[in-house]
Amino acid sequence: MSSAGLRLAFAGTPEFSVPCFEACRNSGAELVAVYTQPDRPAGRGRKLAPSPVKQAALAAGATVEQPESLKSADVQQRLADYRPDLLVVVAYGLILPRKVLSIPRLGCWNVHASVLPRWRGAAPIQRAILAGDAESGVDLMQMEAGLDTGPVLLRRRTPIRRDDTGGSLHDRLAALGAELLAEGLRRTLAGETLVATPQPADGVTYAHKLDKAEAKLDFRRPAIELERQVRAFDPWPVAEAEIAGESLRIWAARAIEVDHHAAPASVLAAGREGIDVACGSGALRITAVQRAGGKRIGATDYLNARPDLRPRP
Repeated sequence: MSSAGLRLAFAGTPEFSVPCFEACRNSGAELVAVYTQPDRPAGRGRKLAPSPVKQAALAAGATVEQPESLKSADVQQRLADYRPDLLVVVAYGLILPRKVLSIPRLGCWNVHASVLPRWRGAAPIQRAILAGDAESGVDLMQMEAGLDTGPVLLRRRTPIRRDDTGGSLHDRLAALGAELLAEGLRRTLAGETLVATPQPADGVTYAHKLDKAEAKLDFRRPAIELERQVRAFDPWPVAEAEIAGESLRIWAARAIEVDHHAAPASVLAAGREGIDVACGSGALRITAVQRAGGKRIGATDYLNARPDLRPRP
């Protein structure tokens, strides 16, 4: 298939989608339209702000569509009028009805940030960290009506490191997803039909959307689980805990093995290395916090303002 013969539409919204948009733009195919969610209120002023994909698309001179939904006949006809051979969907955030899935000649591809069928759904990156998974990855999937149920065309894996946060894993998977999509487009343009491998029936898990209420640390739990919670919720919604009577956002922490008989949430030690808080098993060494109305600071700076937490000589 010649590049001039492949008409491509793209649908995506957040920062994660932007590298894949660039992969489409640089693929040699004809990018006929970019779909992204309508502008939403953002920031302190709650002014309407364009999505990261819209900003990238406008900068590239691409045609942008922002329907509230893809359910209406008019919106579906407008997509059909672009005559796309393929629709690439990456974290778009709107449901694609069956009629939309059938519009492109080659159907719809989705780049999903997990190794399917594990972590179908909205928050696969954070859920993988929370669960203590050893690896994550990206799948290029042929879309069907179910939620992330379609057969897998291509896959890349990456280990989840002990220091990975929701942010660092997000960025790595976004780049990996763009590489995977670029490969799929390159092979399709070369005339290859990618093999679609059905997902196994076993191992299905759902990555439910993050809720701010999940950010609260419960020190009755094992320290390693709280460490994962802190890492997964950086940069959003950020873990929260009450330390010695003060409510803090917890930006960085590490589980340490220590035997103690202290009540959960007790401060065991506080010094240059951090603030050690007793957990159901082990302790959580907190190294970066944020006070109400303040900015992120290291534990040492926080202890300078809370000398009462330091051990008495």
